[in-house]
Amino acid sequence: MNNPKEVTRILFENFHPQAIHLFYAFGYASIAVFIYGCYVQIRKYRRGKPDGSWGELLHRFIDMVKTMATHRTLVRRDKSAGRAHGLIFLGFVLLFIGTSTITLEYDIIEPLIGVRFWYGNFYLWFSLVLDLAGLGLIGGLIYMMYRRKWLHLPKLDYKRVDRQLGGADIDRSEYRREDWAFLWSFILIGVTGFILEATRLVWLSGRPSVWDYRIWSPVGALIAHIMKFVGFTPEGAGTLRLGLWWFHGLLSLTFIAFIPYTKIKHIFTAAASLMFKDPLAGRRLPRVPDEQKVAGYKTITDLTWKNLLHLDACTKCGRCQEACPANAVGAPLSPRDVILSLREFANHTLNAKELPKEAELDIHGKDIGQVFMETLWSCRTCLACVEICPVAIEHVPIIVQMRRNLVEAGEMDPLLEKTLQTIHKTGNSFGESKRKRASWVKELPFRIKDARLEPVDFLWFVGDYASFDPRNQKVTQGFARLMKKAGVDFGLLFEGELNAGNDVRRVGEEGLYEYLATANIQSLDDCQFKSIVTTDPHSYNTIRNEYPDFGGTYEIQHYSTVVKKLIEDGRLPLAKKLNYKVTFHDPCHLGRFNKGYDAPRDILKMLGCELVEMGRTKDNSFCCGAGGGRIWIPDPVGIEKPSQNRMKEAAVIEGLQIFVVSCPKDLTMFEDALKTSGYEGKFIVRELIELIDECMEYDFPEKEIAEEKMVVETHSVI
Repeated sequence: MNNPKEVTRILFENFHPQAIHLFYAFGYASIAVFIYGCYVQIRKYRRGKPDGSWGELLHRFIDMVKTMATHRTLVRRDKSAGRAHGLIFLGFVLLFIGTSTITLEYDIIEPLIGVRFWYGNFYLWFSLVLDLAGLGLIGGLIYMMYRRKWLHLPKLDYKRVDRQLGGADIDRSEYRREDWAFLWSFILIGVTGFILEATRLVWLSGRPSVWDYRIWSPVGALIAHIMKFVGFTPEGAGTLRLGLWWFHGLLSLTFIAFIPYTKIKHIFTAAASLMFKDPLAGRRLPRVPDEQKVAGYKTITDLTWKNLLHLDACTKCGRCQEACPANAVGAPLSPRDVILSLREFANHTLNAKELPKEAELDIHGKDIGQVFMETLWSCRTCLACVEICPVAIEHVPIIVQMRRNLVEAGEMDPLLEKTLQTIHKTGNSFGESKRKRASWVKELPFRIKDARLEPVDFLWFVGDYASFDPRNQKVTQGFARLMKKAGVDFGLLFEGELNAGNDVRRVGEEGLYEYLATANIQSLDDCQFKSIVTTDPHSYNTIRNEYPDFGGTYEIQHYSTVVKKLIEDGRLPLAKKLNYKVTFHDPCHLGRFNKGYDAPRDILKMLGCELVEMGRTKDNSFCCGAGGGRIWIPDPVGIEKPSQNRMKEAAVIEGLQIFVVSCPKDLTMFEDALKTSGYEGKFIVRELIELIDECMEYDFPEKEIAEEKMVVETHSVI
């Protein structure tokens, strides 16, 4: 090797001192613009409400680094885009580290203490790694350009679904221009960097300490050989290098300066959004602080600093819109548009030096940047948007907070308002007397314990639909038979049970939810039991994830987990095997909310069914449309329902016999959709409990039946 200290790259060779000073002046100016932009952004976040997401910072940071390093949230359901973005991200990080390393030596360490390290073998490996990083960066950017221009993906179309044509803020062409400016500027930085490297090699081709080591810059070396082949001389390359050096340098400095003001800032806001994410976002909604006078979000300053950060983290990728069931059936809702509208509104109002008047901060309404009431009420709160978002934006909690304000103002569908009044009056959404909650028990040939009067192993929280809906009552009775057959010690709250409140809370009626939750917790605390079991995933979610905030912490299981273990333990022997071809629908509140994917599928296999999955399944399951209180709100005439959309998906499975569900609301929604979508007679909808019940042989003793029926009748009189 030549003198190792000569094997390096001279940064400012042949530059006049004035030119170097001018470059540094541009550099400091770009840094100043960058710092001011960061100040404006931080000032904006500080104008939001406090948020309690500061705990376990080290754990959060490590998890964020893992997520960004693996790109696990980006490769899901779009591997090509995820891998291309991974190349861009890795290339950017390595090139940033490389530039920082050069700055560290040239501007800090060498001037201060006279130490150099950027030469010899370190420099050669440094050069090779950065060449490969730059190549990956350009490759990823080219794919993203191809994807955006030629694949015509609907999720990359910024056409708004919540605005009418001709509206003042329907045009999103500015976003398209920003996207292309970002891609072109980034790729120009990469390409000019390689050409600049090639011109340096040609210019200094007479120096062995440069030309002999060109293989360590493979991309630049290839371009250098092409330049020499087409006739470039060292003098010509030197002249080209000078102009190209300034173009590349100024473009890079401009890129840095514009980071806080453009899409480029997602490099930092996305990382921060991932770091401060709530693992229970949407599963556990926040309480209304006692000091808060108005429920929910009315103005942009009601959002927390983390909400405002989420708005800036959005990259407009459209994955949330693609997964949204409301959007899929033509409702005026795109989760992305909600986030972008709020971001535009925040940038317009909160970036100003002085805050506008409170009336100008209202985020509800029909003006530019405001979110329509119809948009908010279209949401099913199914968490499909939150689950797929690669940067952990919490769409549903924001939407529910805005709904809380609408509910307080009385701006809701009249039928929904009536239902909420009914729940407050009777404790259930059917308007039935509390004493009728367990009337389905009378049809059973055995007694079910009252858990308020005697200890039980399992307290069964039944839920409204499973208690009052005639079709679901048959399923409820089937589960009771299974528990009795297995010899499980279980009981009910009878009229002591109220609506669990899960959907009431997601509607936005927080006051009613707290009343229901507190009353149910009091009833549960007065009982002696080991575990709660429920056949209702909606009740399962709120008792598991939200009741602890009100002092009610219990072990709770969905029935599928309990029944699976009973079958495995031999306590529920299967008298026969079924030979049905089935598909299974994951309920949002069991699957996506609480990761309960396996038990229902394991049971179907135990029963001997042939399970064929639909295209959208497990964490990508498609909502039935009942969530978020939408089961109490009539759908517009002529619009397809999510449940009908799901029926079409199931109908393409050749030879399908049974569409299996494990949620009372799913049973109601899909049996109705089967009729209205035109597939009645092609397959049927059944609850998983009904299939298990079909495999059972019951032999309840006649004497026991007579005695227990007498107890049941006595209980009903009391």
